[in-house]
Amino acid sequence: MSTLVPGFIQKIYRSIWREWLIFHLGDERYKFMFDKPPANEWVVLDCETTGLNIAKDQVISIGAVKIIGNKLMTSERLEILVKPDKEVSAESVKIHRLRELDVANGLDPEIAAAKLMQFIGSRPIVGYYLEFDLGMLHKVIWPMLGQGLPQEKIEVSAMYYEYKNAKLPANQRGQMIDLRFDTLMKDLGLPTRDAHDAMNDAVMTGMAFIKLRQLLGK
Repeated sequence: MSTLVPGFIQKIYRSIWREWLIFHLGDERYKFMFDKPPANEWVVLDCETTGLNIAKDQVISIGAVKIIGNKLMTSERLEILVKPDKEVSAESVKIHRLRELDVANGLDPEIAAAKLMQFIGSRPIVGYYLEFDLGMLHKVIWPMLGQGLPQEKIEVSAMYYEYKNAKLPANQRGQMIDLRFDTLMKDLGLPTRDAHDAMNDAVMTGMAFIKLRQLLGK
């Protein structure tokens, strides 16, 4: 019986925390994000930004695609251009090739965030270095909700580390592993698309997630 107590306590804690978040939700229209997620469904997310400074830079494009089971549902995707209120730097244009002219007619950040939240629903969010993308998005979402996105988060680089680390001899586990996206995709034998396009990056991340789930037996 004692071995069941920690899991039972964690379940109670998660339930209480969920109810606390719902109670403090700034806009009840988004309460659906706390629903039980559909079984074996995820949303892969990627953002392109004006730069890499979370405090100063902004999202200019969002790519999201659903996964159901082991299928990447490219027909169920969301592509959004977002209009920033600051200039798009020449350095960032070299990376994602989105000029100020390209995003001038983009959606206001709040409208883009609302569309994204509707698209995700209560599904777990998958990403590659997801913390950065969420940090950028939460600057817009937090004033809307009084909190960040509540869904489960799954980091693909952590899955890849788990996979590679498990293959090492016991005395070598825990060492540094190359987590660069190009390395990851090549090692997994997956095709690549042009990088630094939000939808392309989301699709590639989704392929890696599906492959790693299979390799890890999840």
